[in-house]
Amino acid sequence: MNRVLLLALLAGLASAAEPRLNILFLVVDDLRTDLGCYGDPLARTPHLDALAARGVRFTRAYSQQAVCNPSRASVLTGRRPDTLRVWDLQTHFRQNAPDVVTLPQHFKNHGYHTEAIGKIFHDPPKFRDAPSWSVPAQLDDTEGERGKYASAENLRIYQPDGKKGREKAAATDAADVPDHAYIDGRVADLAVTRVRALATQPQPFFLAIGFRRPHLPFSAPSRFWDQYDADKLQTVPQPQPPRGAPEVALHDSAELRGYTDMPKVGPLTPAQIKTLRHGYYAATSFSDAQIGRVLAALREAGAEKNTLIVLWSDHGYHLGEHGLWAKTTNYEVDTRVPLIVTRPGEPHPGAASPALTELLDLYPTLADLCGLPAPVGVEGRSLRPWLDDPARASRPAAFSQFPRPWTYRAEPGVMGYAVRTPTHRYIEWRNFATGEVTARELYAYRDDADLFETENLAGNPAEAARVRALSALLPRR
Repeated sequence: MNRVLLLALLAGLASAAEPRLNILFLVVDDLRTDLGCYGDPLARTPHLDALAARGVRFTRAYSQQAVCNPSRASVLTGRRPDTLRVWDLQTHFRQNAPDVVTLPQHFKNHGYHTEAIGKIFHDPPKFRDAPSWSVPAQLDDTEGERGKYASAENLRIYQPDGKKGREKAAATDAADVPDHAYIDGRVADLAVTRVRALATQPQPFFLAIGFRRPHLPFSAPSRFWDQYDADKLQTVPQPQPPRGAPEVALHDSAELRGYTDMPKVGPLTPAQIKTLRHGYYAATSFSDAQIGRVLAALREAGAEKNTLIVLWSDHGYHLGEHGLWAKTTNYEVDTRVPLIVTRPGEPHPGAASPALTELLDLYPTLADLCGLPAPVGVEGRSLRPWLDDPARASRPAAFSQFPRPWTYRAEPGVMGYAVRTPTHRYIEWRNFATGEVTARELYAYRDDADLFETENLAGNPAEAARVRALSALLPRR
């Protein structure tokens, strides 16, 4: 036999003896860092806790832009928002980068079956991306979605299929109903079915599952609300904006104000704050329960031993801190995200890496861990060195950005660029057309548990050298 053919045959046999890792890619919408195995003693997230106990969690992971479409486009293409020119909720990434190979597409191109259930890309139908998947995505469409609400009162208002339907009803929803009355329950139902089916197939799979809660409205079956004492959730730490923060850094919480039971202007009442915070925790526990169902199905199907699991959120979420609700800032609570990677036979179960990490890193990391060729053009780096040694020294910085005004038309008027180091956050607000700096922010963090910015130090003469050094790290368009 020809020697080359013999070597190829032996390589093929070796490959067949060592099946490739599957990928279970779990995405949670609007999940804060401090909930779910990150230290909030009130949060009930047993399945996230168990997943973190089996894997490595990155405690300083950052989204590239704290709103869903730009963040998800960035993660799934491995490019920064400026590279894609995607900063809003209207632009499909292929509009500006038609030939880019997405993360799931890269796996599909190298022999994987790729499949999406729920919200992976931004979820109106026009954001679907057929090249990424081996089969059409399912339960990925929010237009006409049934499953935001289950209570009779909210369903009377929210009728997406009717001519006079509203996009939003109340900001919270609780009903004594089974899980599948809400969209995430249906996502989990289908995911369980697909995990069982894919586990029997010889082809490796990349299964992406996206859960919409705790995104507004904070909806969950009433038993998840019953898990919490609302009085213990009422206190908002640091409810005022940072001292000396420029106006451009803040916003009027417009996303929340569109709900029928929220004020259009002005402060929320203590009762509204209490209900909203209760609802966010309930919705988080609901999503946690659905994740638990999927993980149980993977284990029961015998596929856990050959499946790499990654869980992340597209951005964080303000619950009244700084007087803000929802996301769309460059602050810590909005940009810092949960990130857990669990490998079969994980050598460091339960480890926490404090290394500065970006969601951009997921694409090259998964390709590296699964032995795929390095993707071309991505701007992140593999996290494998930190998975192999969670105590490894951190990179110098992580970067995020956000435009103002948020609902711009042709292009942003101002772009805020943020750099996060182990001890500080520096933000430059620049005229988007000219690059001129119009405002600066600098915040110092006392320790890893301090998620909040208290005072803008950018104008302090004693910090001038630090401002110059951090400014030099920021990208220039």
